[in-house]
Amino acid sequence: MKKIVLAILFLSSFCVQAQPTAVEGETAYNFWIQLPKQEILENKPPVLIFLHGKSLSGKDLNRVKRYGVLKAIEKGLEIPAIVVAPQLPSGPWIPEKVNEVLEYVMAHYEVDPTRIYVAGMSLGSYGTMSFLGQYPDKIAAAVSICGGGEIKDACNLSTIPIAVYHGDKDFIVPVSESRKIVNAIKKCNKDAPVDFHILKGENHGTIENLFRKKDIYDWMFKHKKSIQTQS
Repeated sequence: MKKIVLAILFLSSFCVQAQPTAVEGETAYNFWIQLPKQEILENKPPVLIFLHGKSLSGKDLNRVKRYGVLKAIEKGLEIPAIVVAPQLPSGPWIPEKVNEVLEYVMAHYEVDPTRIYVAGMSLGSYGTMSFLGQYPDKIAAAVSICGGGEIKDACNLSTIPIAVYHGDKDFIVPVSESRKIVNAIKKCNKDAPVDFHILKGENHGTIENLFRKKDIYDWMFKHKKSIQTQS
């Protein structure tokens, strides 16, 4: 009986969620990569990029685990995708550098190029919109939480399904920032696939709990990008 119990404990250890791996010095941004279960990894998984807010910027990569997608996984949420969480040293997110991280992942893993997603919060929300604006043909869908975007990107953003969330009690980044970019997207294309959610009672910090719910991931992962191939 003791041997059976030990065998069960040994096998169960392989079922525990794998820890994220740090990738440093390979791209412009150091990043964490969290792999899904092996059966998902072996079948061209999607890629989800998480862009954090200003408070997690710096040179200590462990800061990126404090909230967001990696924190949700640590708390037990299973996400059927390769999750990539770069760290911004300082300043704003640079789309070309985010793309460098994405290209690294696509070069090292066999992923589904029609299912690349981005989710960002606060400064990471601005980074998400900026990245989408520059690389609209790469992203299947995105989630933007308590941030905003630049009006110049609106027409490119209008081609991508985007779910925008903002708390009505946010006194750090006002809800008007999200409303401004959503209105610009709708002005460019009144039928743009953008969903705007104003959450009553949520502030700049409490809205982070969205990352711990399956809803935003289910919504993203149902979208696929149509990629044109040359004949």
